[in-house]
Amino acid sequence: MLAELERQLTKEVKPDDVPHLSELASATSIPDLISVVEHVPSDRGAVVFRLLSKDRALEVFEALDAGHQADLLDALRDDDVAILFTDLDPDDRAALLDEVPATIADKLLRGLPRHERDMTATLLGYPRGAIGRRMSPEVVPIRQHRTAGYAVELLRVREAEYETLYMVPVMDDTRRLVGVVSLRDLLTADPHTILTEIMSPPISVVATDDEEEAARQLLAVKRIAMPVVDAEQRIVGVLTVDDALEVVEAADTEDAARHGGHEPLRRPYLSTPVLKVVKARIVWLLVLAVSAVLTVQVLEVFEATLDQVVVLALFIPLLTGTGGNTGNQAATTVTRALALGDVWSRDVFAVLWREARVGFTLGAVLGAIGFVAASLVYGYDIGIVIALTLVSVCTMAASIGGVMPIIAKAVGADPAVFSNPFISTFCDATGLIMYFMIAKSVLGI
Repeated sequence: MLAELERQLTKEVKPDDVPHLSELASATSIPDLISVVEHVPSDRGAVVFRLLSKDRALEVFEALDAGHQADLLDALRDDDVAILFTDLDPDDRAALLDEVPATIADKLLRGLPRHERDMTATLLGYPRGAIGRRMSPEVVPIRQHRTAGYAVELLRVREAEYETLYMVPVMDDTRRLVGVVSLRDLLTADPHTILTEIMSPPISVVATDDEEEAARQLLAVKRIAMPVVDAEQRIVGVLTVDDALEVVEAADTEDAARHGGHEPLRRPYLSTPVLKVVKARIVWLLVLAVSAVLTVQVLEVFEATLDQVVVLALFIPLLTGTGGNTGNQAATTVTRALALGDVWSRDVFAVLWREARVGFTLGAVLGAIGFVAASLVYGYDIGIVIALTLVSVCTMAASIGGVMPIIAKAVGADPAVFSNPFISTFCDATGLIMYFMIAKSVLGI
């Protein structure tokens, strides 16, 4: 069924094909429909939405990335767009509005009912990257002097206003967060029990906190949801675990892309236009091409040294590759540690010392192997040059690779940006300088 639906969509859709396509779409499961929409161009994906019922169309639409949703809006009719946009949760609307032009965003907002528009506008008031944009404002905190029975009845009557029923925030008379109570505790407690007797100390985040850090905090404490408060500890929303997982997945995808030297696509690969893929890669390629000029300049400076001992040129790829790989290993490890909260900016010297020792040990092992291999083929002197260079390059590369992500985070930049591409270029140029300086000293040239 999945393959047949996708095959039908890849060819021109004629009016006579609609009944068969509608039958296929109706018989296809939601996960398979999501897969189809992600694998075909946006205009073909829009055809799928027109064949689905409102509820199934919304379920598929909500599962897509915000960038892909924006592409689909261009291909859907205005009435389809209005229905899908209105039925989205406020946090999903805010993410989608970040991906569309301002004129379209304004039009979509004006088409919302007043209450939904106000909730969405509240989220858009927070800075991009703040967890306030990813929280749900659909939360009804309960005052601390209420009873468990009252809370259960309130949840039953107003359940449509809650993003989640499994964690209920408890507030004082000034709306400040004082605790949380689980649905399990509410249902098992005596109906006359006051909430202060069964609530737990709250673990919360501030709405202006970084979204990735807040999401990872929720996942670390293994909760279903977490209250979001303002600077005065008043409850403004709730962050649920599914939204936290989306934030972390997007952050990891972005880091992985930048480690590879390109911007994240923010859309399924097969449904992304070729020009957008080119745009995501070309800037990094230009930056790296300019950076590689440094390596050429180093080779030009030591051209006379290469003329005297031509065999040195044979080891350049080995040494530059080893340095780049060592630096990338360190950068990837530390970037991940930063994301998980295992390392902080204040740990820069501890990381530097640790990576210097790791790099020296790796260099010593590789240097010993390089010394034996190079000495057997090219002589004892060349073996010493290769061994000393590997020790020096690995120590330098690991040290630089370890501290650069921390420096990037300290100055407010993305650690991934300062990782693999730039570290490789830096280690290439610096490693060559070390190589030729060691060669000149050992060989006396």
